[in-house]
Amino acid sequence: MKHMRMLNWLSIGLLLALFLPGFAIGKIAQGTTKVYQYHLNEEIGPAAWRQTEKAFSEAKAHGAAYILIEINTYGGMLNYADSIRTKIIESDMKTIAFINHNAASAGALVALACDKIYMVNGASIGAASVVNPQGEVMPEKYQSYMRSLMRATAEAKGRDPRVAEAFVDPDVVLPELKEAGKVLTLTTQEALKIGMINGEVTNSAEILAKENLQGASITRYQRTWVDSFINFLINPAVSSVLILLIVGGIYFEMQTPGIGFALVVAIIAALLFFAPLYMQGLADNWEIALFVIGVVLLLLEVFVIPGFGVAGILGIIALVCGLAFSMVPNQNFNFQPVEPNQVMTSFVIVIAATIASIILCVIFGKSILRSGAFQRLVLADEQQSDKGYVSSVKNLDLIHKEGIAKTALRPSGKIEIEGKWYDAVALDGFIEKDTAIYVEKHENYNLFVRKKKDDHVY
Repeated sequence: MKHMRMLNWLSIGLLLALFLPGFAIGKIAQGTTKVYQYHLNEEIGPAAWRQTEKAFSEAKAHGAAYILIEINTYGGMLNYADSIRTKIIESDMKTIAFINHNAASAGALVALACDKIYMVNGASIGAASVVNPQGEVMPEKYQSYMRSLMRATAEAKGRDPRVAEAFVDPDVVLPELKEAGKVLTLTTQEALKIGMINGEVTNSAEILAKENLQGASITRYQRTWVDSFINFLINPAVSSVLILLIVGGIYFEMQTPGIGFALVVAIIAALLFFAPLYMQGLADNWEIALFVIGVVLLLLEVFVIPGFGVAGILGIIALVCGLAFSMVPNQNFNFQPVEPNQVMTSFVIVIAATIASIILCVIFGKSILRSGAFQRLVLADEQQSDKGYVSSVKNLDLIHKEGIAKTALRPSGKIEIEGKWYDAVALDGFIEKDTAIYVEKHENYNLFVRKKKDDHVY
């Protein structure tokens, strides 16, 4: 009997030894499950795509098994929404969409890409027709692509592709949900009824409870001031202003060589334009190189090659292409825009900003250059007297003096009078190097000259 009792205790001990460690490990595993959470609560565009890339990268670095995306957006740019969709579908982590309160248009596409979808009461999902910036529905070819994208995404996650297609196509008839002629938008209860979502919740904590992740370690995306600054810079409106400053700075530098400040403004604007685009993977090395080549060709045209010809035209083309291509996603000239008009839109932005910059420079250029505030910012010319340079003194009497153009004047350049070099501006618009000139007037520290004619009499 005693031996039987001992045998029973040994059996119980063996069972505990076998099962308790597994139970403990299960508890530990549940406690150490990691969830990464971030928000998409703005227009889907470059900033949202950059945030998603960064969030997924950080989630992977933290060893997260789940990523929870809180969505509250009315949509945005389709190409960036598709990039986010692809990122979600290809991820090894389980993805959960928390719609709080809107997932319209491109936001619906992002939500459908997730493994699970939860919505708060009073939320909505759908209305995904492709529209232009004015809110007008785009032609059928755009809608056709979006329909296929929605269907494919729904099928990939085991959802009804017909419902997903109805988000885009008003001709899809779903008798219990919508009539013909209207695109589909689902409320929380409607989406729950047809099985499009996994449940209704009031907050993210309820989602974790429903997914048995109550003890999970939660890491939340923390937006820094650097993120906010980069997101500000990659806004298309800000990019347009930076292009204005780039072109304006180059224009002023070509009109008044050596002023320094205009060139500094152009360089800083170019850095602010390209750096954030490069960081988010839009601007590639070849696009930045194309922009630099364009600037170099323009400078060669102005300071080295007489007239305005092939170098100048190629320089303008290279500069515009470098700026425009850097604003759209591509892979070594392989452009695969979700929105076929995106490349054209980029060129329109760059060309419009360039033209506007030139117009503003022509209208306000002289007054800006002569303003006291600008003069205090301009870098002084460093010209050594032992090399034949003298300062342009306001009281210097050079009117009607004759000389030689030591550089091409387009319209600014260098002239030589009585062995001394001066900055000058050609009133004729262009004067070739080594052409005889005479000084017609002297205003605001500038000499204005014309070509000398043999029969010219003062």
